[in-house]
Amino acid sequence: MKFKEFGIKKDILNAIRKAGYEEATPIQEKSIPVIMEGHDMIGLAQTGTGKTAAFALPILNSIEYRKKPRVRALILAPTRELAIQTFENFKKYGRYIDLRTVCLYGGAKKGNQISHLKRGADIIIATPGRLLDLQNEGFVKLDQVEYFVLDEADRMLDMGFIPDIRNINAMLPENRQMIMFSATMERAVENLAMEMLTNPVRIQVAAQNNAADTVDQKLIFTEGANKDIILTTFLKKEINSEENRALPRKERKNAIVFTRTKRGADRLNKALKQHGLMSVAIHGDKSQGQRKDALDRFRSGQVSILVATDVAARGLDIPKLNYVFNYDLPEESDNYVHRIGRTGRAGESGVAYTLCCEDELGLLYEIEKLIGKEIPETETKWSISLERKKKPSFDPHKNRRGRGGYKGNNNRRNNKDGKARHSHDSRKPHKERKNFKKEEQSNQKFTKNKNNGNKKPAIKFSRKLNERKQSL
Repeated sequence: MKFKEFGIKKDILNAIRKAGYEEATPIQEKSIPVIMEGHDMIGLAQTGTGKTAAFALPILNSIEYRKKPRVRALILAPTRELAIQTFENFKKYGRYIDLRTVCLYGGAKKGNQISHLKRGADIIIATPGRLLDLQNEGFVKLDQVEYFVLDEADRMLDMGFIPDIRNINAMLPENRQMIMFSATMERAVENLAMEMLTNPVRIQVAAQNNAADTVDQKLIFTEGANKDIILTTFLKKEINSEENRALPRKERKNAIVFTRTKRGADRLNKALKQHGLMSVAIHGDKSQGQRKDALDRFRSGQVSILVATDVAARGLDIPKLNYVFNYDLPEESDNYVHRIGRTGRAGESGVAYTLCCEDELGLLYEIEKLIGKEIPETETKWSISLERKKKPSFDPHKNRRGRGGYKGNNNRRNNKDGKARHSHDSRKPHKERKNFKKEEQSNQKFTKNKNNGNKKPAIKFSRKLNERKQSL
């Protein structure tokens, strides 16, 4: 179906044409009429299907110019990268219409964002944390919002943003139209949709939790210590070959390599450079400027290898990505789908390699259970024979060891705007740490009262408490 058949304004059609598009993708074909008719909607679509345009085009088409702008569309994204990409898409499709779009995200100074807000905004694209900060400071008014878009809802859940989203939703007019997109439909996402959407139309263009059919998935069983040599050998042959380097930058083969930890990403990036491979790394500890610079260099073809943690697994638009490597298996099985979804986009084909050692068999079981099939195995010089687990006999998220992941320090959660943080003590369950803290405080309080009046109170701990401290 061609875009002109939707009844979209001429200026927007011209911008679409200038961007190189004529026909709508399946998610656009199904979503645009529903949104233009004013229905709440929940869309299930993998990344790379054109879902940003599916909500951007009808929103741009419906919002009229005002001399004094008021925020009439609010789009929430889980990460800085996705917020920036969505902003760039709105600017691209709205290049010939006079609407002001502002992008708000953490990891950058507020001053420039506040300046843009003071000049007025018709559309705000934001991460939840920064939006609430600026709203609390009086720079954002949301009482005239007509469209509320929640992009990557499942990722929002993973990152703990739901309380923030509820707070933001409470600030909006009751009659606003809400649009929600998610790559997967978990129970919690369904519950959120039932809570916030009114009689939503549900649209699904791909089988739930399935990896893209355009991605050729391959599994390599190997020792953790051999992952580096497998990866560098492949990249030297395919990416660093004279034939590939002789091509124009934007036509060269490229690859994203996913690691489980920030430390693993930095270590692997350094190792690749030592082998003469041009690579860059992005993760939650990098500043916004560093991440943007790395992505710009990768997109332009200046470097052909990007090493990343899962902060980059969602929402990044990398045109014609050839290869994805799962150097470490992801902690959350649905992140496997999001990782390999970086390639095989918009009808292009791609290859995703997964390097799996014995300690990661439990994670592999969870991934294959999610996607509903076994990943085809491929042999290398460093392959070993491993038997898939029919059912994991242990928690697949505990005590993993690998060259990219570090045993005993993988108890991680993502916080706002894509940054990662460690739990206080990965060696003890949270409940036990909490009880230990209470017991220690109780003992100290008891001893303090007992020694009231003494100049040098002797703090005594119970035998049970001493034993527990020694175990730490």
